[in-house]
Amino acid sequence: QLYPTLSDYDIRFYMYELLKALDYSHSMGIMHRDVKPHNVMIDHENRKLRLIDWGLAEFYHPNQEYNVRVASRYFKGPELLVDYQYYDYSLDMWSLGCMLASMIFRKEPFFHGHDNYDQLVRIAKVLGTDELYEYLEKYQIELDPRFNEILGRHSRKRWERFVHSENQHLVSQEALDFLDKLLHYDHNDRLTAKEAMDHPYFYPIVRDQGRPMNATSQVLLSNNGKSYLIY
Repeated sequence: QLYPTLSDYDIRFYMYELLKALDYSHSMGIMHRDVKPHNVMIDHENRKLRLIDWGLAEFYHPNQEYNVRVASRYFKGPELLVDYQYYDYSLDMWSLGCMLASMIFRKEPFFHGHDNYDQLVRIAKVLGTDELYEYLEKYQIELDPRFNEILGRHSRKRWERFVHSENQHLVSQEALDFLDKLLHYDHNDRLTAKEAMDHPYFYPIVRDQGRPMNATSQVLLSNNGKSYLIY
């Protein structure tokens, strides 16, 4: 209910706050694995953000296999949808990218699959099938045969195609560039949380806060009734 009322500046502000939470979590070695609007609580009056529900969170260890049955469908990274178990923190960055796309394009959810198979099809219709097959080949991932009938062939779409009169006030070139650096098939090509915070999309926020992580800006991480305050 809040998202449709947010301004361009508000979206940048809360995305930056969410990135602070993810950067802190990732720096502690923890993947959230269920980043989505329902797990991001915003106190708009006091401009505070909480990233909640850490029930699917897991410590990251390189070269360890992880369960792909995590995250909510509309926010699942391609790695989960093709059963690639060696994922990492970048899964959270895909989910954040999906949130950003839904906010700036006013399309909730942005990738609206009917099931996990259709979810990958919806992604491929935007990011392209050639790019998907390059990703699969790079990581030697074998696609479920069920995709043969439903995937088809799709060229990569330009983000500008999703801009219209109802959302153009929320879209800027830096927003599209930032989104493009998050929604990559290849998890290794996505921005990290720390890199994302340095993107020009957030320059107005950084400028107004004086410095990227000053004491006037707080992020709350919450789980099981306990809250942790980060400055």
